[in-house]
Amino acid sequence: MDNGLSRRRFLTRGMALGCSLAASPLVTPVSLAATAGENRLVVIVLRGGLDGLDLLRPWGDAGFAALRPNLAADRPDDLMLNDMHGLHPALSPLVPMWRAGELGFVQAVSTPYRDKRSHFDGQDILEAGTPGLGQGGARDGWLNRLLQGMDGVDARTAYAIGIDPMLLSRGAAPVSSWTPEVDMVLSAPGLALMQGMYEGDPDMAAALREAVVLAESDGDAAIFEAADGEMMQALADDTQPAGARAGKRHVQVAEFAARQLAADARIACFSIGGWDSHRKQRNTLNGPMRSLADTLTALRDGLGAVNWGRTTVVAVTEFGRTVRENGTQGTDHGTGGMMLLAGGALRGGTVHGQWPGLDEADLYQRRDLMPMDDVRRWAGWAIRSSFGIDKGYLERVVFPGMTLGGDPGLLL
Repeated sequence: MDNGLSRRRFLTRGMALGCSLAASPLVTPVSLAATAGENRLVVIVLRGGLDGLDLLRPWGDAGFAALRPNLAADRPDDLMLNDMHGLHPALSPLVPMWRAGELGFVQAVSTPYRDKRSHFDGQDILEAGTPGLGQGGARDGWLNRLLQGMDGVDARTAYAIGIDPMLLSRGAAPVSSWTPEVDMVLSAPGLALMQGMYEGDPDMAAALREAVVLAESDGDAAIFEAADGEMMQALADDTQPAGARAGKRHVQVAEFAARQLAADARIACFSIGGWDSHRKQRNTLNGPMRSLADTLTALRDGLGAVNWGRTTVVAVTEFGRTVRENGTQGTDHGTGGMMLLAGGALRGGTVHGQWPGLDEADLYQRRDLMPMDDVRRWAGWAIRSSFGIDKGYLERVVFPGMTLGGDPGLLL
């Protein structure tokens, strides 16, 4: 099927009937997937180059405060996780999760990307899961290659959620998509009319069916018996300006993902942006940090105790930031960073990985945190421990060029 042509036809026919059909996966990119088994995996891409040294602050290293006289001006004792590390203040809601063993970190990790420090290239390598950028042609993402090696994958197995295009989920395996920005509002007679229009077009009929399912999967009514006041109110709510809904977008995404994972889906991916912090970082990162805390809390609450106990969350970013703060009280693009882990399936309350130190001689190019391990290896073990995927398949196909090594014991 020509997705570009079908999308144009789908939108043209839908708009002719005066209704919004943007809930179709042909139009909007969250990613979710349904597979055999009860374990769940959520992958969150933190776009913009998260400063891992701000999220997980290495207070136990004397160089930290010296290199960041403004960003490391205080040390809240109630946010200390151990003798070495403390959380960013905006992540204080996650302290109970840490104490419950449902939150963890891997320090000093990176993708194989080095030196150029481009957001676009860094994110492509992160989501492709490859040692470098592909040479022409379409690229697929490591999550999609994972799905191709799993049993029981269908169109509900994986969802890409949100408005960001997710290379992570692109590829041959079926992936459904949803975003809180758009929805479908349609009367039952209108739906019957559209079904009649598409009776001779199997592709468009299938797209319409999936659009209805996705539109109703966020808990709001999509199909109304008649074009009455209730339907008109739903249509008005659906077409309000995007800015009116933007404040809770990350929570809507997390709640939608939780509902699907509590049902048939087993894998979800989405992104949280806003992590680029060149200036006034103390203010810049407060919002994204709160969004991350809200997201993890909404996932936990939406899944419920039993399903959360079978869930692993992996949050990754394209690269870290410079160790020294810059002249505008921010940090610039760096190399070594960190990844966040969460979930009831996690053996949490632990900071994994090797600490390289902050002495100038220990830094990468005398400016960045030295990467001590490959972020793909830890993601690979989260996958293997969740789904039992063969090590060889992970090393050859999902993360080509990566050596999985010994089991770090991430999950219970």
